[in-house]
Amino acid sequence: MTNSNELVKLANTKMPFGKYKDYYICDIPEYYIVWYKNKGFPKGEIGQLMALLYEIKLNGLEYLLTPLKKRC
Repeated sequence: MTNSNELVKLANTKMPFGKYKDYYICDIPEYYIVWYKNKGFPKGEIGQLMALLYEIKLNGLEYLLTPLKKRC
């Protein structure tokens, strides 16, 4: 089960590598997350956040992240 801290982290963590480096993970396009799902998510926290985003997008729940974004 996902806790609210994981959702806040997902909404405010930037991708550290790849095509979407420096994008917030929650703003990465769905096709890229699906590509990683098929390829295999990276190990560690970034991979866990990407897997969580995949499930959120799969179920149409992106709106849950909007109020959690802490951007200027």
